[in-house]
Amino acid sequence: MQTDDGTTKQNTRWLNGTVLGIGLASLFSDWAHEIATSVLPAFLAALGASAAWLGLIEGVSDGLASFAKMASGYYTDKLRRRKPIAVAGYLVTAVGTASFGLASAAWHVLVSRAAAWLGRGVRTPVRKALLAAAVTPETYGRAFGFERMMDTLGAIVGPATAVVLLPLVNHQYPTLFALTLIPGVLAAAFIAFAVKERERTPVPYASFGASLRALPTPFRKFLLAVGLFGAGDFASALLILLATQELKPVLGKELAVSVAAGLYVALNVFYAAFSLVAGWLADRFPKARILAAGYAMAALMATLIITLPLNVWTLTAVFVLRGVYVAIEETLEDSLCAELVAKDQHGMGFGVLATVNGVGDFVSSAVVGALWSAFGTSVAFGYSAILFVAGTVLILRVQAK
Repeated sequence: MQTDDGTTKQNTRWLNGTVLGIGLASLFSDWAHEIATSVLPAFLAALGASAAWLGLIEGVSDGLASFAKMASGYYTDKLRRRKPIAVAGYLVTAVGTASFGLASAAWHVLVSRAAAWLGRGVRTPVRKALLAAAVTPETYGRAFGFERMMDTLGAIVGPATAVVLLPLVNHQYPTLFALTLIPGVLAAAFIAFAVKERERTPVPYASFGASLRALPTPFRKFLLAVGLFGAGDFASALLILLATQELKPVLGKELAVSVAAGLYVALNVFYAAFSLVAGWLADRFPKARILAAGYAMAALMATLIITLPLNVWTLTAVFVLRGVYVAIEETLEDSLCAELVAKDQHGMGFGVLATVNGVGDFVSSAVVGALWSAFGTSVAFGYSAILFVAGTVLILRVQAK
């Protein structure tokens, strides 16, 4: 039985087997790479690398992944089945993350992170297209909010796992990185066996340029706002480094690292909790306005870093704000993309969105890391605050359906 828009009645239940399978894959994949991410600043410090190296690693990896996202989105619109591409992407991410343990220099980590994020880039638009195809437009917000919540639960379990395991493996980072293979491979298994994909009618052949030009004008305005905001939206690893450096003189090195990891767990708790809230709001209120509120919270977070003493309490507020605004940002950007772009172009739409975000991540992490090393935190995070405000203003001009 079908609804007016051709969606089967089975798909009117937004929490179906496919949505659950994708959510579990996100949980286990994030569990794997967040174990690595939570100790990456300390690992790089042990290798003698600076904040600029951390920013470069995060930025280059996200920038490389952005090209994979664009290509994957364009290519998979032309396939009858997208799922095999997603499975391969999850496996490459798992192996790339585990290979951090083979590094003996910062550039080795750069290569491994880039490989892992290449796999992540390939799978991202495919996963989002599979998710959008499994539900109705009226429930996009809740479906994407659920996936973000599950992804973030992995980000909660990941750092907590790192805190527990690191002493048990005698602070041997290679052993810890190797253990990330377990949840990483399980994530690929959930996509392979739990996600049900109906054979679809491929989009008729069109060149990459023609497919890009076919995207609607409101979506292009949306991308401009996302791009400006993303150019200031630095990686969470830089916040972990900030907390570690600011707390080290007061708490000592080992305790500062543990507290910074704990703050990152708190960030992800708020991220998980607010993802479902953001999804619920997205299905009931204008999406652009909810997204603008999230962007404004990012500007407030950057302002706190610049203007207040960075003690435990200020850093707690910073990490909480980060968790809330990222939940709103990621849930609403995906939901608004699905609404602005026709279903037969979802692969291309999500690919372009992910690419814009990837380029933004490259610019933001690399620039913030470089500004931090050269001029200090006020200049680095002041740069972010300006772009956060610009993104807030522009997103309010986007007219959704």
